[in-house]
Amino acid sequence: MQQRIFWRNQAATVLKNAARRGMDGQYFETKEEAASYLLGLVCPGMKVGIGGTQTLEEMGVKKALSERTDIQVYMSRHDVTPQQQEEIYRESLLSDLYLMSSNAITLDGELFNIDGRGNRMAALCYGPKQVYVVAGMNKITADLQSAVKRARNTASPANCNRLDIPSPCSKTGRCSNCMNTTICSQFVYTRHSGTPGRIHLILVGEELGY
Repeated sequence: MQQRIFWRNQAATVLKNAARRGMDGQYFETKEEAASYLLGLVCPGMKVGIGGTQTLEEMGVKKALSERTDIQVYMSRHDVTPQQQEEIYRESLLSDLYLMSSNAITLDGELFNIDGRGNRMAALCYGPKQVYVVAGMNKITADLQSAVKRARNTASPANCNRLDIPSPCSKTGRCSNCMNTTICSQFVYTRHSGTPGRIHLILVGEELGY
C-alpha cells in the first residue's frame, strides 16, 4: 500500500512537470488499466507503430494489436528479411499512433533514451501524429544524471541480453563504451515536445520492462 501511495505521488510530480514541457499524460495503478486505455485509442483503419519495448510486451498490448485485422501494425518481426524490416521501420514513421517506452524519465518530466538503429528515437522526435510513451514507475529517476546512468547500466545490458547481443555490458552489467557490438548508437534527451500535446506519458504503478 505504501509503495502505491509513493508511486502515485511521484507520478503526479512527473506529469505536472511534463505538462510544462508540452507533454500531457496519465497515471494508472495497474498494467491492465493502462493496456485497456491504450487499446481503446486504436480505431479501425489506423496505422500503428510500435517501438522495441519489453514494457508493452509484458502488458499484452503488442500481442493484442498484432491480432487485429482492421489496423496496420508496424513493429519488429522475425519472419521478414532485413530489407523488409527496414521498410517496416520507415512505414512506422508515418503512423497515426506510435507506442513505445522510455529507458528513463526524470521527476522533472524529461525523457532519456538510448537506441541502436535510431528508428524508435526518430519516431519520438518527428513523424507519427501521436506518440505514447508507456513506462512503469521503476523507470523514474531523480534527475538527468541518474537517468543517463540508468539507461546505460540497467536498460542497455538487459536489452542486450533480451536481443542476444554479445556486448560487454550484457556480461558485466556495466557500460564500457563499446563500439562493435553495441545498441547504444543514439542518445536522445527530450526536454520538451516541439509540437505541444504530441507526446503523451502513460505511467503505470508497477515495475515494467527494463
